[in-house]
Amino acid sequence: MKKIKGYIWPTLLALAVAIGIFIGGKLHFNDSPEKLFSTNSKKDKLNRLIDYIDYEYVDDIDTDSIVDVTVNNILGKLDPHSVYIPKSEMEEVSESMKGDFVGIGVSFYKYKDTITVIRTIKNGPSYISGIKPGDRILSANNDTLFGRRISNDDMVSKLKGKVGTKVDLKVFRKSENKILDITVIRDHVPIKSVDAYYMLTKDMGYIKINRFAESTFDEFKDALKKLKIRGAEKLVLDLRDNPGGYLGIAEKLADEFLEDDKLILFTKNKKGRIKKAYATSKGDFENKPVYVLINERSASASEIIAGALQDNDIGTIVGRRSFGKGLVQREMDLGDGSAVRLTVSRYYTPTGRSIQKSYKNGNHDYYQKFMERYSSGELSSADSIKVADSLKFVTPKGKIVYGGGGIIPDVFVPIGSNEEEAIESMDDTYQFFSRFVFEHLEEDRNRYSDYTLNEFLDEYRVDDILFDEFIEFVLNRKVKLDFYAQEDKIKAFIKANIAEQLFSPNLSAQIKGEFDSMLKKVKEVDAAVIERSSEGIIGMQN
Repeated sequence: MKKIKGYIWPTLLALAVAIGIFIGGKLHFNDSPEKLFSTNSKKDKLNRLIDYIDYEYVDDIDTDSIVDVTVNNILGKLDPHSVYIPKSEMEEVSESMKGDFVGIGVSFYKYKDTITVIRTIKNGPSYISGIKPGDRILSANNDTLFGRRISNDDMVSKLKGKVGTKVDLKVFRKSENKILDITVIRDHVPIKSVDAYYMLTKDMGYIKINRFAESTFDEFKDALKKLKIRGAEKLVLDLRDNPGGYLGIAEKLADEFLEDDKLILFTKNKKGRIKKAYATSKGDFENKPVYVLINERSASASEIIAGALQDNDIGTIVGRRSFGKGLVQREMDLGDGSAVRLTVSRYYTPTGRSIQKSYKNGNHDYYQKFMERYSSGELSSADSIKVADSLKFVTPKGKIVYGGGGIIPDVFVPIGSNEEEAIESMDDTYQFFSRFVFEHLEEDRNRYSDYTLNEFLDEYRVDDILFDEFIEFVLNRKVKLDFYAQEDKIKAFIKANIAEQLFSPNLSAQIKGEFDSMLKKVKEVDAAVIERSSEGIIGMQN
């Protein structure tokens, strides 16, 4: 036995030395290119480069940042929609797609360097604790929250935390001119993907969806249920500016309108594997009129729904040609808190068309082609939309539809004038209306205290004094516009923002809807359908 061990130990020792040489070659940089255990793999090459920079480069370098740049460059060579999500952004991205976060439940501005509450989320943590619109949050657990050097991210991070934890706030209430100590218990706060819902007419409901997150389908079902109780037999589904989200959520939502076993879409991966998604018996709005609103910024999951309904001859697509994203991504964890969303397949509408724009000339050209829509005239005229006969498809009822570059609507609605679009930008992008209204309310919130929601909608009018004050507010921000030519719309948007800060986003959307060209077109189309139906009935009776 001892003799056998004598042979075994030298063998084990030699093996250990060999392993040591192999590992040493991975860790040190004095070996020759001809080293015995070189793998020459692509991954090994990249790893070695990072290690060389980390250990041998003359200056200290943040190799994490190098890796981030490398990953982004690699993905940039693939397609425009495969993206890297660094660890620093994962929490925010995950919260957005999950549909909630843990916090105190307020909407706020950083107003004159201080967190100032616009409104509290009804029945949320701050609402329950008694925080009111206009309150200034000065500190959280003795951490100062005011000052020009404090970023919004730092402010928010102090207010977030774990479910059930307390945060002690010092709050200045202007209306009482005193500082209050208020304790709030953190809880889940929803990030709404259904922006608004209301009755557009006596029998037509309206729902606006801003993205497809985990919570979107439940939010949609809740809104639809409430609208049906109010008498909705028709629906406007507003997907304008909706960039997409989860494929599965889009499938579930499309199922609401399609009869059993109707094809919603199919996907195909690099191996040619086809996966089909069909409608089930769960739909709550089958065989009822539906109008889907899209524009040039409606993409991905929004296009899946529009394409599924259009190809199955269900409903009416209204608006302008959608973005044209027909690629499916899957999020993959990279092990350090970061992730990559990698394109894993293409999707096709029920007739077999892909609506993905070409990206063969690179990402810059891809997005430049999108920007050219503004100069080519296609946003102003349907005749300017370029289509290829080779991408022509036919629906079961004989309607001609096209693939490549987005969903072309059944009913075209041109973009508004430059001045109309400027007003939209002042509202959505620059938030001039919202900030002006906030300052207006700060002067005296009690002036609106006697209005009920319905009274405000029916009776309140923005007077000329408030209109002129808004003009002065905007002029001070170097905006030039023929304000008096757009007086009615500007007054409506002022009223809508007052409604949002005092009452609800639903009321705000309803007020703005009166000046929405697509909603006007929907009403025209629906009225024409009713008229044709009436003529048909009369004809049958005669």
